[in-house]
Amino acid sequence: MPRFMYVNGEIVKRKDAVHINDVRDLVLHIVADAPPPNWVKVEHARSIEKVVTLLIPGILPSTLALPPLPTSATVNPNIPLSIPLPAESHTPIPFIASTYSHACPTRAPGDQTRMYSVLSEFFQCQVTPQERAKRQAQRASQRAFDGTPALYLLTLREMIENEYPIPSYMADVFEKGPGWIETPQASEESLLLLPADKLESKIYAIDCEMCLTEDGKELTRVCMIDYESGIVVYDKLVKPPKPVTDYMTRWSGITESLLASATTTVAEVQAQIMPILAPKDGPTSILVGHSLESDLRALRICHPKCIDTAVIYHHPRGRPLKPGLAWLTKKWLNREIQTRGDSGHDPEEDARACIDLLRSKVRYGPSYGEFKTDFESIYERMGRASGRGGPGSVRSVVVDHGNPGVMHGSKASSNVPCTSDEEVLDGLLQAIPAHEFAFGRFTGVADALGWLTPKTPAGETPVVTPAEPSPVILANAQATLNNQLVTLYASLPARTALIIFTGHSDPRRMASLNARKSAFESAIRSGKKAEDIDKADWWTASEGRELEEEVEKAKRGLLFLGVK
Repeated sequence: MPRFMYVNGEIVKRKDAVHINDVRDLVLHIVADAPPPNWVKVEHARSIEKVVTLLIPGILPSTLALPPLPTSATVNPNIPLSIPLPAESHTPIPFIASTYSHACPTRAPGDQTRMYSVLSEFFQCQVTPQERAKRQAQRASQRAFDGTPALYLLTLREMIENEYPIPSYMADVFEKGPGWIETPQASEESLLLLPADKLESKIYAIDCEMCLTEDGKELTRVCMIDYESGIVVYDKLVKPPKPVTDYMTRWSGITESLLASATTTVAEVQAQIMPILAPKDGPTSILVGHSLESDLRALRICHPKCIDTAVIYHHPRGRPLKPGLAWLTKKWLNREIQTRGDSGHDPEEDARACIDLLRSKVRYGPSYGEFKTDFESIYERMGRASGRGGPGSVRSVVVDHGNPGVMHGSKASSNVPCTSDEEVLDGLLQAIPAHEFAFGRFTGVADALGWLTPKTPAGETPVVTPAEPSPVILANAQATLNNQLVTLYASLPARTALIIFTGHSDPRRMASLNARKSAFESAIRSGKKAEDIDKADWWTASEGRELEEEVEKAKRGLLFLGVK
């Protein structure tokens, strides 16, 4: 039988606890082609039939009657801790205590003041030397390619992954509601009749601003600029169909007085810009923008040719994170935009930034503006590995809340989107038999603890108020999780490795302090002086030290390794 054995002699040499990327590399060692880790020994790894990995935030040392994870220099905080048996500990999740002998401390990624995404760290890995050499050869050939913006058009897959409204003639995957139109498809016959100097698509940068109505965000301004000449070809204020409830001036730049003169409707905008998008004397135009899918959704237009600066430029921490336009402009163009404070964004300024970012990309080549170019999804790595059925036979599945197919599961063989832990359990039970690797996430306990907060709209300060969870709600969530784990484990075939990790501890105090820090720094950036800000809202040195301590606490997690 295969089994895991921690190598304490190696673990004590580490500066930090086992990292999330160590857990990832352990999975890749078993499922794909990664070398064996030194902190844990896997006996008879090739006898493991399947690997099921679960991320379950909310399982704490106290849950298992373990002492708090030590942090002093006198006790090594990285050594795996022996888990008391359920009868000795009265743990609310007896499955863990009866299935695993040890809990191994882990450390989430991040810097001194932030904890980075555990999911991103787990799902992204460095490419192998062979794959790196292959990519370098591809980049060399791309640099030799004549620079043309069309090289950066989004593929159909990229449009789907980034939730673009896609014309029906490209793929029947987007359901258009009332008021939607799509750019007509240029016929091959008409293109053949064009003179040579008309065969190249024109390029226009576009940026839209929105305000809030009772029906959600609605279009209130559109600006389009010609890529070649830099001339503004269209700039209109747009009257939303229903009264505005929030002008969102801080981001949109729209005020009540500014919009009072608007008479143009969304339908009229569509009619006015469609001749630009689909000219009679040329091929379909190319649109460039930042997170362009949002602009197209505001316009209610499905367009086939798109370049997205949020895709062709990378976030410094890699996919699936996207960089902000102001950050890109500062980093790669060495100029600042969106500096008008509460006056909001200028769509012409943003559109010109997109043009200049595309020009730089064309000038310097495809690798310009990229980070972590030698990283890939673990599913790409697994897809090249030799399973029992030969090369490329490792099948993988992500069963998770939300839509993992457009995020961390985009490269997996299969995806199962879920809205609850019950659906996650059902999805895993159905998917595991047909896949060699399965990932699932249970969030019920973290939710009961108050760790999950709704996503805060861009530019708003999140409100995080740590509070004690209801003992009854927490006990019910823990009992439910225990039953789900028992059910899942009973369904697993023999020689299945079941790897559970918690990722992190309570993040709420860290998030609350970061929200205070961000609000204070935003006020200073907007031009306010410290004396103009209420002293209760100042960010102090003592809070800075507390933030660093809370980040370290939040990064702590636990890992459980076992084979059925």
